[in-house]
Amino acid sequence: MEKSIIAQYFARVYESLQQAEQSQSENVYKAAQLTAQRLIAGNILHVFGTGHSHILAEEIFFRAGGLVQVNAILDPALMLHLSASKSTDLERLQNYARIVLERYDLQEGDVLLVVSNSGRNAVPIEAALYGKEHGLHVIAMTSAAAYAALPSRHPSGKKLADVADIVIDTCVPEGDASLSLPGLEQRFGPLSTILGATLIQALVCATIEEMLRHQVQPKVLISANVDSGQDHAALFQEYRRRIRHF
Repeated sequence: MEKSIIAQYFARVYESLQQAEQSQSENVYKAAQLTAQRLIAGNILHVFGTGHSHILAEEIFFRAGGLVQVNAILDPALMLHLSASKSTDLERLQNYARIVLERYDLQEGDVLLVVSNSGRNAVPIEAALYGKEHGLHVIAMTSAAAYAALPSRHPSGKKLADVADIVIDTCVPEGDASLSLPGLEQRFGPLSTILGATLIQALVCATIEEMLRHQVQPKVLISANVDSGQDHAALFQEYRRRIRHF
């Protein structure tokens, strides 16, 4: 009996998650070691993405069970709710990343995680270059292998993976969509958000473990919907100057 399309999609997700775990765990751990080291030193983890990739910045920002010291870089024009087509145009616009990042408190020694499925558009690449220029440690989360044969849209000819200190390959196929059916030319069933969210949360988990290994208590948020007694206001006040969207 042929699998239902639901079963096919779940199978594709499981397969892709296993591939990501097997091939990327070492890179995630390296990124976690770096992030833990910098958080222990008093720095911040900044996360930036355009289009649907911005979802991963929100995924670990202000998140129950997540770290307090996460700054989501959120530019409305690069997101989808104002104009999806404009967002697509802007993420290819040279020099726009600098305009966005200069509105945030990025400091030497901080970690900048740049998320881009293709890794070939100008804004994510320029964000990574900006981070390097200003002494930040840059981690890329991108489908590097799938897009290796496609040219960069940045004048340097570099792609995001070429700029970063550490690259986490999401293992998302070119074009993101993973399934096909007779009678439909286009593929469907995207994977980038599922794989990206899993990998970025794995990075947070490993960072927490690494901080504990160094006998440093991580600042972890507890859900506001349980009666924990945790004083969120005090935590937020401590980092309000550095984390814009608190």
